Amino acid sequence: MLSKSYRFIAIDVETANSDASSICQIGMACVVEGGVDEVVTLLIDPQCEFSEMNIQIHGIWPEHVSGQPLFEDFLDTIGDFLERHMLVQHSSFDGRAIRCATEACGRVPRPLQWHDSVIVARRAWPEFKGNGGHGLGHLKTALGLDFRHHDAGEDARAAAEVILRAELLMGISFADILSRPTGSAVKSAVTRAGCADGPLSGKVAVFTGALSMTRSEAAEAAARVGITTTQSVSKKVHLLVVGDQDLSAMAAGQNKSSKHRKAEKLIAEGHDLQIIGETEFLNLIASG
Repeated sequence: MLSKSYRFIAIDVETANSDASSICQIGMACVVEGGVDEVVTLLIDPQCEFSEMNIQIHGIWPEHVSGQPLFEDFLDTIGDFLERHMLVQHSSFDGRAIRCATEACGRVPRPLQWHDSVIVARRAWPEFKGNGGHGLGHLKTALGLDFRHHDAGEDARAAAEVILRAELLMGISFADILSRPTGSAVKSAVTRAGCADGPLSGKVAVFTGALSMTRSEAAEAAARVGITTTQSVSKKVHLLVVGDQDLSAMAAGQNKSSKHRKAEKLIAEGHDLQIIGETEFLNLIASG
């Protein structure tokens, strides 16, 4: 792991008590272009008392960490690795805990590149505000994520999946999502996350041209059968849905949209992408 380079590392920590520096477990989800490549979970001996409340949350007892490495050992082993990667945390606690634990062992905190997956989730799924929120507990249910909450490795993997789902939904990288101003209308009526248990779950579609229904209605219909809809054609897209009228116009020699041309280029390069008309799309979701 230490010799490799990743797109980003999602990190989560658990603490022994209310002191942010009392890290007793660290989880790291290492993400490559294709998704989560490796998850590493480490126990750390914080050399302090454990509170009953924290034990009830994460299930880690003092005997579990007895004889495990100290946080300063973790820094010596993995500090350089963390410094050269973009790091993702779900809320600001994990970065603060690592900074506090670093200072507690007499070290100068490293200039780590932290990014917050909560902010990414807020911009990808604004409808969750006031309706469950953007914590991992609610996102687990809302997005159909499969992980064991309050295990550092599992939570790190979940934070990574939140980033990947948001990128897929919005068609841009999480860095671009974060660069948009708060309240920016990045997510439109045509971007929807597909139902996790839908028969076509995992498929991604883009619409172009004039449909007989609104884009919002088409996106909702797709989401019900598991299809995620986004705005731009990329290598992650499986279906480009073209209005039937537009297909007829193209047959008559009229120009194709930029989305259509990009889809054809990706197909020529061997990517698994289909261009279908609205009627075929409606038949697909009806049979899904």
